[in-house]
Amino acid sequence: MSPLPATAARLLILRHAPLAQPGLAGRRDVAADCSDRATLAWARTALAVAGTHWSSPALRCRQTCAALELDPEWHPALWEQDFGAWEQPGAAIPDLGPLPPAELARQRPPGGESFLDMAARVQPLLARAQGTVAVIAHAGTVRAALALAVGPAALSFSVAPLSLTILSRSPAGWAVEAVNRVAPQAAP
Repeated sequence: MSPLPATAARLLILRHAPLAQPGLAGRRDVAADCSDRATLAWARTALAVAGTHWSSPALRCRQTCAALELDPEWHPALWEQDFGAWEQPGAAIPDLGPLPPAELARQRPPGGESFLDMAARVQPLLARAQGTVAVIAHAGTVRAALALAVGPAALSFSVAPLSLTILSRSPAGWAVEAVNRVAPQAAP
């Protein structure tokens, strides 16, 4: 394999472990359930090729990094989208499903940030990546990275807990290698 040109980068983005208590977490600092040792072992192996590790400082990401035995650089820019009032327990979240991706990307929850706001925060950090960088973050962060290659259509991607998304940058721009790759299931 030839060395990557100076402008090349590869992002291995792992979504944090599942939430200990399901729900919309956003900017709430909630715990992760890091009990799936087999999936964590798969993720540790997948990320082993990275020379640099970055993570959101959210508790669920810190716990995932600890379970992966990683000591990353902590980057507040990688925090999940701020869903404002929608993060409150019992909040009514409107059905935004019928909106086209470009309009959905502009929607800003009361007291929160739009997807475009979050992408504007996340993407400059990702643009600084050099070599192979493992990123432990959130579903929104993964979609913000995907938006580098596909724009607001990135909101259409599913991003499971402990799934791996891979992007690469060449002089021609960003390309998507894999999205939502999950650990193989053990045979019964």
